[in-house]
This record gives sequence, C-alpha cells and structure tokens, in this order.
Amino acid sequence: LRVILSKDQSTPVVSVAVYYDVGSRNEKEGRTGFAHLFEHMMFQGSENVPKAAHFQHIFNAGGTMNGTTSTERTNYFETLPANYLPLALWLESDRMRSLKVTQENLDNQRNAVQEEKRLRYDNQPYINAFLRINELIFKNPANAHSTIGSMEDLDAATIDDVREFFRVFYAPNNAVLSIVGDFDEQEARSLVEKYFADVPSQPEPPLVDVSEPGEVARTQETYYDKLAPAPAFVLGWKIPSRRTPNYYALTLAAELLFEGDSSRLYQKLVKGDESVVSIQGGVDERRGPSAWYIFALPKPGEEVAVIRQQIFDEIKSLGTLGPSEAEMEKLRNSLCNDAVRGRQSTMYRAQRIAEYALYDGDPHLMDSELDQYLRVTADDIKG
Repeated sequence: LRVILSKDQSTPVVSVAVYYDVGSRNEKEGRTGFAHLFEHMMFQGSENVPKAAHFQHIFNAGGTMNGTTSTERTNYFETLPANYLPLALWLESDRMRSLKVTQENLDNQRNAVQEEKRLRYDNQPYINAFLRINELIFKNPANAHSTIGSMEDLDAATIDDVREFFRVFYAPNNAVLSIVGDFDEQEARSLVEKYFADVPSQPEPPLVDVSEPGEVARTQETYYDKLAPAPAFVLGWKIPSRRTPNYYALTLAAELLFEGDSSRLYQKLVKGDESVVSIQGGVDERRGPSAWYIFALPKPGEEVAVIRQQIFDEIKSLGTLGPSEAEMEKLRNSLCNDAVRGRQSTMYRAQRIAEYALYDGDPHLMDSELDQYLRVTADDIKG
C-alpha cells in the first residue's frame, strides 16, 4: 500500500482518498461493468461494518463521502472533522480486508446497477450516443467500452467471477491511500500501520494493453434516439495520452473552443448566429490514448451539416492562425485561478495526490503540473 501524507492545519478537517488501480480498462471482454459494480459492492458491508453503515458512520460524524469509477481507476473518499481520522481509516481498511462478497449482495447490486443504467442512460436523451462515440473512436476493446458496461455481461457474472475480481484488484499493493488535512504525522502513521498492515497483498494484476492504431474505428454513424427532442451530433477525436506535450496543447485548445460562455464556439454559434441551443465538449484524460469531444444541439430548423462545418472551420482557424495574445492571457489566468481554488480543498488535494501516485508513481507532480500547462505557447496550440 502506497501512503501519502500532506499536512495542513489551516482548517480542522481531514480528507482520506483510496484509489484502486482498476477501471473499465482492466475488464475482460464478456465481463464488462465489473469495476463500476464494485463501486456499489464496496458499500454492502464487511466483517465489522454492516450493509450501508459506512455512509451512516461518516454522516453521523458530520462528514461527506462518495466513490466513483472511470476507465482508469475506482476511488473512495471522505472528508471529516480532524478527530475522526481513525474512523475513516478503520472503515476503509475493513472493507479492503473483508468485503462481504455474497450472492445476495451481488444480486442486489447487479440490480441496482441495471436500474441506474435504465434511469441515467436509457431514459435520458443523447446519453447513449455519448457512450457509442467511444466505440467509434477506439479500436481496442479495453478503451472502447463504457464504464457502465454491458448489462448482459453483468447478468452472466457468477459469484466466483466477482470474488476473483475483488481478490486481484482490491489488494493493498494495487491501491494508494492519501491523507490530507489537520493531523499529527506520527499518529497518522501509527493508524495506517494499525489498520492496514495486516491486509494481505496479492500477486500483481495482469498488465493492460491500451495501445491504439492512429486511425479511429469508424468515421461516422447515425444513432437513432427515440427520446431526443431534436437532432444533435457528437464529434470525437483520438488524441495522445495525458502528460504529453500534445495533450497539454490540445487541452488548452479545447478550453478556447468550447469551455464557457466566452469560448469561440459558444460566441459564434450560441450568441452570434443563434443557430445552436447549446454546445459543450470535454477531454477524456487517460493514461493511454485519450479523447476529445464536442456535442452540439442545433435549434429546430437549423442544418446539422452546416453547423458541423462551422465547427470544423473554427478548429481549422485556430490551427492556422493560433490563439491571440488575449486568449493566451485568459488561459493563463484561468489555469492559475483553477489551481489556487482547487488547492483550497483538502479533498481536491487528496484526490489529485492519489491520482499522480497511482498513475505516475510521483505524488509531487501535484506541484509541477500547472507549470507544464503554463509552458504551452500559442504556437504549440496552433501546431
């Protein structure tokens, strides 16, 4: 178990984050959705904690908590008054050591995930098109399938499949624990030793091949969505992996194009032409090949093909002329503002530190990542 301590006595709170090196990228074909299923399973009780009591303990102590799943990891985190650090570490260690992986819990949480899929995906317009775009961008199944996974795969899962998944991936040697906030260092070390030292390690999980060819899997597809009130479209690109020069430049290009009301595409299509109801985008940051997205919802009567071409024209303009000095200053100000605001939160720091430790083996990248972005020039973005 890799443990990172970051002391901050400015506020009497402490944040704990546990990051497991397992996401949808680790799932085998025919067994997708396991990483997200386990995000649910981890709240179903362990040797000393009854089902759902993890929530109760944290909330009764005045804390907040959650867990999330991505392609890259599954994480669990809580923020509590500083004197409740022993509670947080005890809760996390107990389920790492002795999660109740029973047929009853599997059936219950499998049903919960399937209901989540029906509610948040199948009954929402446009959402399943977002899931489909990854399958058009990526050719490697490890990259292409969604974190929610296949409901047929979950139906086929056996209790032995699930127990093996827990054994392989929920071991201390496949996790990072970060503690940020108001604590005594010696006491924190003693607590970690007390609660985690006897959790058995496991053989290293199999390495994941996330390599991709340069081209996308498919260039275009029409998706029929019976819930969509109007035609919309999603554009997607395969881009280099995180923490590479081109990734940094493309992330800032995305900021200029579609992040916020002052972005180029918002000003052109929403405020200017008034041809689009909304436009948004994002960068899917991964350790392997990553992705870049734009979603546009045209106003009724507007031509999708025309708006799509306007987006490509704006991207070409940025690539040909580059950003202005005013845009570069805006980027630098936004980066510094986000960095300062984020660091005010012990939870933000706990999560980012754990992420750098898990992905890169170096939690100190938290201190230098901003500099990588600030070094990006207008020519880098143009290129």
